[in-house]
Amino acid sequence: MGLTKTEEFTRQQNELAGWTKALGHPARIAILQFLIEKRSCFCGDIVDEVPLCQSTVSQHLQELTKLALIKGDINGPSVCYCIDEKNWSRAKKAVSALLDSYQDPNCC
Repeated sequence: MGLTKTEEFTRQQNELAGWTKALGHPARIAILQFLIEKRSCFCGDIVDEVPLCQSTVSQHLQELTKLALIKGDINGPSVCYCIDEKNWSRAKKAVSALLDSYQDPNCC
């Protein structure tokens, strides 16, 4: 299997790719939408909402946390998740900048 050569790209390009990859799975979109609506919740609440088993939801939460789109606070045996406002804003600006950069509708 070939290398991804991510080191050949800028930090901003790699960061944007990570965020868009996270947004590329419908379960992660559903989790983010649920967190936006509820403002914060525990993993069990998300499991009740998303049609996936707890371990799969946990994997998606881990990926979203790794990319800093969400953050979790440990509360006893549970983790309470919410949107990471600082990084959410950065991701929003980066994705918007990419989409807004296209100006020529007569390309091909």
